[in-house]
Amino acid sequence: MANVLWLQGGACSGNTMSFLNAQEPTVVELVVDFGVNILWHPSMGLQIGHQVADLMNDCISGKTKLDILVFEGTLIEGPNGTGTMNNFCDRPMKDWVSELSKVAGYVVAIGDCASWGGIPAVPPNPTGSTGLQFHKKQKGGYLGASYTSKGGLPVISIPGCPAHPDWITQILVAISTGRIGDVLLDGFNRPTTFFSEFVQTGCTNARAFSEKVDGNFGVRGGCLFHEVGCRGPLTHASCNRILWNRQASKTRTNHPCLGCTEPGFPHHDLVKGSIFKSMKYLGFLPKEVPVGDSKLSYYFKAGVGKVFGSPAKTFRPTK
Repeated sequence: MANVLWLQGGACSGNTMSFLNAQEPTVVELVVDFGVNILWHPSMGLQIGHQVADLMNDCISGKTKLDILVFEGTLIEGPNGTGTMNNFCDRPMKDWVSELSKVAGYVVAIGDCASWGGIPAVPPNPTGSTGLQFHKKQKGGYLGASYTSKGGLPVISIPGCPAHPDWITQILVAISTGRIGDVLLDGFNRPTTFFSEFVQTGCTNARAFSEKVDGNFGVRGGCLFHEVGCRGPLTHASCNRILWNRQASKTRTNHPCLGCTEPGFPHHDLVKGSIFKSMKYLGFLPKEVPVGDSKLSYYFKAGVGKVFGSPAKTFRPTK
């Protein structure tokens, strides 16, 4: 049995809502079939007030074993490093995290805010928000670049705004069943099983992307990368392989991918004119090109695709 303590910092509870909608496995299966014991969760825990403080102190002292510390939301350090903007059980939340992370078998950051700061960390960042082991793209965060849990791993980051529910439950299963050693992490501590491919993989508009057929919100048959800021070719996530609610994804409903599993989210720091709009040079050359392409190479391929179409279209065999 794996004891899980779930805490929230600067959070909207979106990742909790996502977690409760998990399907493979469900939260009930997590508890009943995989031996996960949720010591406390802010939305489901029965303890209140000093009872929660007593529970956390028992974890810190070793009286209660803490196998997994899950953290949702930003780690708030403001004002002036005191953390008192986010007091919890009579102490700054950051102090609880400091002590609990030292005794936890594994630490899991759920969502963008916990992974690297997310929207609250956008300048000027008055709350002093940061992620557990990253601040945006910079490794460090609150716990520091060299932090490792008692299990020997850095903070396991499961980003997203919110994170896909099955990403969360499957990582908790991997830890609780002793198979977390089989899970590889990328340079941002994301499990590669969920974050090695691009959102564009499996996108129903992929052909329109190669042929540079422009699309827009809700319009079938066009690619959203060129005009409305879709970040599918730039974003590592399995949203088009492990569908949301086993039904769809943003791009499959013709909504642009927001790139919410990347450490730069929200991209361009929410600068006016950057939301739902592809940033361009000279009005037609994308400022950002798909990962793995140089700008010159992409511009050339995009031009060829616009004029001649994709190879599948150009060289379709005749009967």
